Amino acid sequence: MKKTSRKIAAYLGSALLALAALVATTAVSQSQYPENLLRQKGTFSRAGASALGEPFVGLTTSAGKIEGLFPLRATGVSTLPIMNAANDFLSTLSTIDLSRTHFSIDDPEWRDWSNVDVGIFPRRGISLEEMSEQQKNAAWNLLEVSLSAKGLEQTRAIMRTEQTLFELNGEPIRYGEEKYYFTMMGMPAADGPWGWQLDGHHLVINYFVLGDQVVMTPAFWGGEPVVATAGMYEGNTIMQPEQDLGLALMQSLDSGQQAAATLSREKTRNFPMAAANEDNKVQDYEGLQASQMTSAQRLALLDLIEAYVGNLRDPHAAITMDEIGQHLDDTWFAWIGTADDDAVFYYRVQSPVVMIEFDHQGPVGTTMYNEPGVPTRDHIHTVIRTPNGNDYGRDLLAQHLANVPH
Repeated sequence: MKKTSRKIAAYLGSALLALAALVATTAVSQSQYPENLLRQKGTFSRAGASALGEPFVGLTTSAGKIEGLFPLRATGVSTLPIMNAANDFLSTLSTIDLSRTHFSIDDPEWRDWSNVDVGIFPRRGISLEEMSEQQKNAAWNLLEVSLSAKGLEQTRAIMRTEQTLFELNGEPIRYGEEKYYFTMMGMPAADGPWGWQLDGHHLVINYFVLGDQVVMTPAFWGGEPVVATAGMYEGNTIMQPEQDLGLALMQSLDSGQQAAATLSREKTRNFPMAAANEDNKVQDYEGLQASQMTSAQRLALLDLIEAYVGNLRDPHAAITMDEIGQHLDDTWFAWIGTADDDAVFYYRVQSPVVMIEFDHQGPVGTTMYNEPGVPTRDHIHTVIRTPNGNDYGRDLLAQHLANVPH
């Protein structure tokens, strides 16, 4: 009996120690993950779940979806280097990595992204932070062959802003240069549909491939601070062409054109954008139509569009720009704010085949030197989409699935 009692006492002692360890671990965990951050996390989770519950339609105007804009066709530009890089990346992943990284071509995971930080929006996939050197090399090689030199450098520069945010705020749950997650959709093949996604704070790329056609939308590019004035990446600068070309176009307009383009001269808040959870946004054309611009202004508008499309690898960027050019007369330019040299502003470029938005936002991670609640040039959000159902290549995928037995 005494022996049994000692065993029970020992067992209870061990259990109490384990419980104490668990409580201690929980206490540490709670102190590292503040309750207000957890509440924000819940808010974003609910918003994402609600958006994913809606069947995908795509960005449209109130007139409804325009059909037949995106035919299946041969572009003559090989996607084999991208396919090979994707397969090389997949080959580096363990079974555990694959289970959270690889999805079917029509998986809802495509739409489950956000531009907010990982502390309030958890991602699937595998992050650069978790990868071995071999995996990182393969991941960066995939980016290198998928993007242009400009797009690759912009990707690196936006990631560097996360290091600056970490240095300013000291929140390792939220900020860090390598908190960017890769997922793969479908089986990379020369003639079948597949793609990849990069998802993280201020940087989201959805990359769909079908044969030699590529769609790289929706894509989100942005960051804060726009210029790092100190720290590891002092001097790092992002999104200046997108800002400056937009302002230059607005300043090139005469007074009548500026009046037509301007939705409001007051830029006092963040403007609602077709970013995360807005796949089915209804946005009517507003502002100044390109058919009312001079030849020089139309060229400046194309230069502005190319600042975004040009993040895609060069041959496919040219193909996309040609498609956009075919609808140039039906492209609209809208503006909020003034056109002063130091203005903060929002603009939108919209046609049947592209929509681009740019917004100077209020500070989030730089409130220590930017006035809270006041839009600043030090925090930029942009998004580019393919309206009328071809974000994520969905229109192309539907046509493919209709034509190929499965």
